Amino acid sequence: MVSHRIKLVSILALMLALLAACGGKPAAPDVDATVAAAVAQTAAAQSNATSAPTNTAVPAATPEPTATPEPVSLAVNSLDDLQKAVIQIEAQGTFIDPEQGVQYDTAGRGSGFIIDEEGHAVTNNHVVTGAALLKVWIGGESKPRNAKILGVSECSDMAVIDIDGGGYPYLEWYASAVRPGLDVYAAGYPLGDPEFTLTRGIVSKARADGETDWASVDSVIEHDATINPGNSGGPLVTADGKVVGINYSGADDVNQYFAIARGEALPVIAKLLQNQDIDSIGINGTALLNDDDTSGIWVASVQSGSPADKAGIKAGDMIVALEGLTLATDGTMADYCDVLRTHQPGDTLSVEVVRNSTEEYLEGQLNGRPLEASFSFAQTLGDEVAPSTSGSGGSAAPAYEYVTLTDDEDAIQFEVPTVWDDTDGRTWVFDEETVGSALSASPNYDDFFNTYETPGVFFGASEVLAERFTVDSLLDRFKSNNEELDCTYEGRDTYEDALYTGQYDYYSNCGDVGSTIIDLVAEPEDQSFLIWLNIQVVDDADLDALDHLLNSFQVIGTLPAGDSSSSTGATAPDVEIDPEWTPPAGLASVVLVNDAGEDIVMAIAGEEYDVASGAQLVITLDPGVYDYTATDPRYDPFESTCEVEADSIYYWYSDDSDWGSCKLIWPTNE
Repeated sequence: MVSHRIKLVSILALMLALLAACGGKPAAPDVDATVAAAVAQTAAAQSNATSAPTNTAVPAATPEPTATPEPVSLAVNSLDDLQKAVIQIEAQGTFIDPEQGVQYDTAGRGSGFIIDEEGHAVTNNHVVTGAALLKVWIGGESKPRNAKILGVSECSDMAVIDIDGGGYPYLEWYASAVRPGLDVYAAGYPLGDPEFTLTRGIVSKARADGETDWASVDSVIEHDATINPGNSGGPLVTADGKVVGINYSGADDVNQYFAIARGEALPVIAKLLQNQDIDSIGINGTALLNDDDTSGIWVASVQSGSPADKAGIKAGDMIVALEGLTLATDGTMADYCDVLRTHQPGDTLSVEVVRNSTEEYLEGQLNGRPLEASFSFAQTLGDEVAPSTSGSGGSAAPAYEYVTLTDDEDAIQFEVPTVWDDTDGRTWVFDEETVGSALSASPNYDDFFNTYETPGVFFGASEVLAERFTVDSLLDRFKSNNEELDCTYEGRDTYEDALYTGQYDYYSNCGDVGSTIIDLVAEPEDQSFLIWLNIQVVDDADLDALDHLLNSFQVIGTLPAGDSSSSTGATAPDVEIDPEWTPPAGLASVVLVNDAGEDIVMAIAGEEYDVASGAQLVITLDPGVYDYTATDPRYDPFESTCEVEADSIYYWYSDDSDWGSCKLIWPTNE
């Protein structure tokens, strides 16, 4: 500024000298005012940041910008700081253990680790699912923080929780390939101890089998850094604190421990952070395989509002089948998780549950129909059956172990007591005709069929009989054969399970021992075959066997076709038709053939026709569909439908084993 002022004063002095030289005699100038005005003008020019081609002042220098401090990362980069991002989790709630029973207000503890500054943390599903309350301790704090569950994966055994607050140190993932020999450290709070623990080991196997009885993980890391109960959900890290995997399982007797690998974990965590549950129905479950080969998923707790909760599944239940697939037959969650992974979360899935507290077998749907009690003969007949040596009434503990049997054709199967070892899987011969598959089992096959003192079962399935009988008419046939039984007929009732519907006849007080006989006939929804179960129950232990049968009998393969060469009357008779004979034009003729030992009455189209035993009768009908009733004095009336077309000849027949149907034998237009 001083230099500018000096220049301005020099310019003014020069101008005055020039004026004097020109002979002018001006008034004496006010030098101070002039300098002040110039200085003011220069200052104004500087402040407006303008430039002029002449005496404009040089702009002031721009001050150096203030450096913005770089944000401080809260990511942990050493084992020394690891504890700051590893958490201890306490899950409080009521759980039911298959061995210890109900555990009220139980507080179980596990571990986890924080993955971002906002307080999102990763742990195991089995640490948190079903808990009423979560408490979290961070870095050895004495006061717990609250947290809420964002999402869980039962099959991957992972969960993401959101801890109250923010600004947390967090762990990052190990970016390099995991190979055997990598030094690793298991961090967490084992055995419920509030003191942070760190153990050292190496990766033994980069890709190990992840099937367990509480998860089904595709990619896990095997290592030997010791973990104990309470380490579940904690991190497996490198020397610089980078996460290699999520500890979830161990076998300390062989020094093998397992962590969920990064490749398995990251895609699941990304969805859990978005409040999504993955491969889950809302249970804390464990696969059980019992000594009697029964199996299922034991439910320790249920998440409120989950699909399992809405279906009516409760803690203490055992899920035995999902979409008709029997679960946990190998003692793992593999089948359960495979079903979930092949369906969308909102899909409707059939589910079957055993509720031990009430001895009920329940059936229903996830995302559909709630659970309802399936039929139980043990409950229905318990008070009517003689006590076994192991108890009384119908309340005795089951006395049997069970095995699954299949017929010779691999078409049908059921579960029976192992002591029912006298079995027969040959085809079903009905009135000397092979009509389908059959399977029988009893401690003594001959005694089962010929006395009332030995329990057993006959199971037959036939497509052939489905063409000749309805459920009721086949039961009527068996009922007529049972008239000589030394039993009390108690009546007929409805039967329904997840696969079949039908009717059953119940006979009580059979013989001197007072045994019970059940005749059950059922069919699938498409009515493509008929099933017959004939079961004899001697004491209340057999009721458990009866329910096992009803929960396991099933057609699983192709049923053998009928063999008419061995029939004595189940197939159509030979009807000789004069080739010159035709029905009246535009009408249909039906040949009624009676090969039975009794006269029958056929009621059709508003008329009744008497057909003598061994005789034939031809009737004429307009084209159409007709309901008819056939009556044999030995049986209940048989009702069915006959459809006929113009210019055609049909036959209808009856014999001592079957009712027939209207079948085309001579279309005259050919």
